Amino acid sequence: MTTLVLGGTGKTGRRVTDRLTALGLPVRVGSRSAEPPFDWADRDGWAAVLRDVDAAYLTYYPDLTFPGALDDIRAFASLAVRSGVRRLVLLSGRGESLAEAAEQAVRESGAEWTIVRCGWFMQNFNEGYLLEPVLDGVIALPAGDVAEPFVDVDDIADVAVAALTGPEHAGRLYELTGPRLMTFADVADELSKATGRQIAYLPVTAGEYAAAAAEHGVPEAEIGPLTTLFTEILDGRNAYLADGVREALGRPARDFADFARDAAGAWTVAARDVSGGDRA
Repeated sequence: MTTLVLGGTGKTGRRVTDRLTALGLPVRVGSRSAEPPFDWADRDGWAAVLRDVDAAYLTYYPDLTFPGALDDIRAFASLAVRSGVRRLVLLSGRGESLAEAAEQAVRESGAEWTIVRCGWFMQNFNEGYLLEPVLDGVIALPAGDVAEPFVDVDDIADVAVAALTGPEHAGRLYELTGPRLMTFADVADELSKATGRQIAYLPVTAGEYAAAAAEHGVPEAEIGPLTTLFTEILDGRNAYLADGVREALGRPARDFADFARDAAGAWTVAARDVSGGDRA
């Protein structure tokens, strides 16, 4: 039987797909460009994506706090079980009440379930919307001096694959963090060390961040929820460590310094592609 990976071209989904494929397991990528295509906004297409699927990895773009996410997760989980899916693994967010409601919907679906609850991804700085600020040398965010236990996406993918393929993870909630708390100033310092370039963190107000996001072409419908993630979720509520990686895999979580060192080459290449030379 097939494992469905929603968001199969995204940060975690791509890695989950690659790992399952390496294990010789059949995988169906859930994305708008796949065949059959998957789109959270097109419920009529969900049944085709779920046909002959035994397990599914659920991710919601951009975030479970966005309008409509809870209803979509509840409806999809219900349809998945009716379609014969036995196991659901949900990627959830720390400190988000709507994400916790989505977790409960998956628990109540009737499937075997595992919750993988995470905070900020380290890979946001080299694969996501914070890549350009890193290349520019200034990370401007409304995050103050709040600390966050950034988690490596490779750790998330390893836990998700274990949960999709091993029965011992059924009924478990794994809260994943990195091994230490870091402010965004700490992140900038680590990035500076790894790249050999000066990268600074600049605290800004929520209004300044929203205006800059609009200027860079972020859709208006996303700016409000993204700003809320900073002003409400990044308020210190997640400034503690969890040991979900070790609980699930029996090994420690990866440190940000290791991530930054391994990603440094990609930042250098990206900077040259953008500017035609190294950025000072």
